[in-house]
Amino acid sequence: MKSPRQRPNSFEYPVGFQPWSDALTGRKTPQQEGYTFHLLENSRDAFRFHAVLNAARVASLFHEFARFLGDEAFFILEFYEDQVGSTRPADSADRPLPTIFYSPYMPVTEIIEVITPYLPRLVHDGFVGFGLANNREGMELFYSEEKVVTCFTGNHLRVMDLFSRLGLQHDPELLFPTDFGHDHLSLLWHPREDLPEPLRELDEKALDYVHFCRDLTEELDMYPVEESLSFFLSKRDQDIIEGILLRHGDYAEFAEDDFGNLLFDWNDFVLECEGGFNGDLWEYQQGLQLRDMIQFVIDEAPEVQREKIIDIIGETDERFKKILTDRRKRLDHPPEQKPPHERFWYHGMVRNPGAELRRDLIRSGWYYN
Repeated sequence: MKSPRQRPNSFEYPVGFQPWSDALTGRKTPQQEGYTFHLLENSRDAFRFHAVLNAARVASLFHEFARFLGDEAFFILEFYEDQVGSTRPADSADRPLPTIFYSPYMPVTEIIEVITPYLPRLVHDGFVGFGLANNREGMELFYSEEKVVTCFTGNHLRVMDLFSRLGLQHDPELLFPTDFGHDHLSLLWHPREDLPEPLRELDEKALDYVHFCRDLTEELDMYPVEESLSFFLSKRDQDIIEGILLRHGDYAEFAEDDFGNLLFDWNDFVLECEGGFNGDLWEYQQGLQLRDMIQFVIDEAPEVQREKIIDIIGETDERFKKILTDRRKRLDHPPEQKPPHERFWYHGMVRNPGAELRRDLIRSGWYYN
C-alpha cells in the first residue's frame, strides 16, 4: 500500500500559480493536499491552520466555512492596486506591496451573494487573496495569493471536522506551494483557451484583477487596513472582554461589539494625527477616549488577554508618543488619585493640529504657538 506521499499526483494548481519544472526531469514538483495546525503564539485556546487543496475545491471550502460565522461577517480582499502582470519571487523586492481591504460587518448571506460570481477569478488569479472572518466568533479563513489557506480559530475540532469532510488529511510534514520555485500570473497573461471554462467567456476588463477587485471593494463598501496591525482574538478573548466592558457604566454599550474594531479605530486615529488632525477638540477627545476604554480592559483583563492587547497596540502607542509635543501639559484634569498607569495620550498635543483643533485649544487656554 502506498503512503500518502507516494500517491499519484493529481494536484490542481490555480492557473495564476505556476510551479517551476524540475531542471532534470521536466516534471512539475509534486504537491499534495493536506493541512497542519498549531497553537498561536501567546495563546492557550487559539489555533492557526495552514492547508493546501485543489483549486476546484476552494469555493466549496469557502461556502462551508461561512456556516461557522453566525449571521454576520466581514470580507477580506488583498490585491495590488496597480497591475503587476507576472513575476517570480526573486522579483518581489521590485514590485509594490498589496493592499488589504475589509468590508464592514454585514449579513453572511449578502456577502456570499455578492462574492459568488467572482469566486473563480479570486481563486485562479495569482495576485489576489481573499477571506471571510467574524472576530466576535473567533473565526477567520484566508486564501492567499500563494494559494495556501490560513485559518484562525478557537474551535480547532470544528475546523478539523470540516477539513476531514473535504478529504484533507493532517500532515505535519506537508509541503506548501511556497516551498518550491514558482511564478505568479494574472488571468490576462494566459491565452483564453487555457483558462478554466467559467472564465473563458469574460472580456479582458472582467479578467483584469485591478478592475474586478475594485468592483468588489465598491460593492461591499470596503476600506484599506494596515497589514502591520494583524492580530487574532479568540471567542474566549472576546467573551472575557465583553464581561469587563459590561462592568463599566460608560462602556457597557460597546460590550457586544467586536473589540478588534476598537483597536483598529485607535490605530486609525493615530494615523490621522500623524498626517494632520482635521477635526475639532471634541473629535480629538473622542479618539483619546478610545484609548481610555482599551486601557480599562487592559487593567481588568487576566494576564493572557492583557499581554495580548498590549502587544497588539504597542506599536500604535509608540507612534502616538512620537508625535506628541509640549508633554508637560495635560489635556485632561489630573485625577485625584494617581492611576496605576500614566495616561500618556493626554500628555501634550499632536505636532500637526488642524485649524479647528488649534482654534479650540486656544479658546480652552492651551496657548499654541
